[in-house]
Amino acid sequence: MVAQESDGQGRGTARRALLGAAVLGAGGAVLGATGTARADGRQGSGGYRSLPKPTVIGHRGASGYRPEHTFGSYQLALDMGADVVEAGDLVPTKDGHLVCRHEPEIGGTTDVAAHPEFAGRRTTKTLDGVATTGWFTEDFTLAELKTLRAVERIPANRPHNTLYDGRWEIPTFEEVLRWQDEQTRKRGKQVWIYPETKHPTYFRKLGLGLEERVAKLLRKYGKDGRNAPVILQSFEPSSMQRLNKLVDNPLVVLLSGASSRPWDFVEAGDPRTVADLVRPEGLKWIASYAQGIGPTLDLVIPKDASGNLTTPTTLVADAHEAGLILHPYTMRNENPFLPASFRKGTDPTAYGDAFGAFRTYFETGIDGVFSDNADTALLARADFVNG
Repeated sequence: MVAQESDGQGRGTARRALLGAAVLGAGGAVLGATGTARADGRQGSGGYRSLPKPTVIGHRGASGYRPEHTFGSYQLALDMGADVVEAGDLVPTKDGHLVCRHEPEIGGTTDVAAHPEFAGRRTTKTLDGVATTGWFTEDFTLAELKTLRAVERIPANRPHNTLYDGRWEIPTFEEVLRWQDEQTRKRGKQVWIYPETKHPTYFRKLGLGLEERVAKLLRKYGKDGRNAPVILQSFEPSSMQRLNKLVDNPLVVLLSGASSRPWDFVEAGDPRTVADLVRPEGLKWIASYAQGIGPTLDLVIPKDASGNLTTPTTLVADAHEAGLILHPYTMRNENPFLPASFRKGTDPTAYGDAFGAFRTYFETGIDGVFSDNADTALLARADFVNG
């Protein structure tokens, strides 16, 4: 299955078949073990700096092969060998539960439009300054959300993922934490997750603050320590500052385009842009409360007007000088998401030269990477490390 879905082209197919066989063989051995690994992170897992370099983070699971933020996607990411699973873009329900969705608007990631009982919930809201129309998690109770099923968010690029539409429900963060423990026991090694607080300023204004809810669940499951196998992230620095006071988990500030401003900065009247934050003084400020940054790939290697890679910036070296790890996003093997010179043809569903692109980014010295295609990223890492 992995080989068929990943790449239909010569060398890649054979190598993915080999990877699939290795994964299945390893999985069989692990499932036959006693599974004594502890999941609570307080027994000295070695912390985030013990992760492989570069670390491969399954972006919303194996979202190149299954609808994102489902247990099917999370499970496949682990089966493919991802070092960490980004299990949870966290948004709240009306009754205060945390669930895993790419955005609070769920019209594009669930079958809610097919539920006539929820037709009246469709509305337009202003989300971080942008008028957004659809259905929103904060207007549903958890019980109501559990009647929905996940669907592929970008079917034009991933038509094969639509085969799995309707198979999985929306997971809660608490279910993810229990799943993490279960997978750690079954696999005989610590499973890591990397949840994100989504639009925290927006939700705090609604009386649905995310950080306290995240911290409460982490404490409940004993995963709130410095070496806990849970890395927290957000595009809003103030969310990480707030969590820094609530838990001891490693924290990562996500960084979008250079000219953009985090929404909490907009709300607070802070004039700094991402360009300011990636300068040495900005990185030093981030390092005062967080352990890493997650920049968009363009901040690591910019593209020219034609979409081709140019010269790497000094961001990797500057981040390391500030004591920060660096996990950029998002490496994907589909044509539309690759730099122009690494694409193969113009088919938006086709796979380009991901190995060449990934290796180019790895050469900058990044500590890890978010990838929708963990198998491709792992094979590229193997090429890079062994090459």
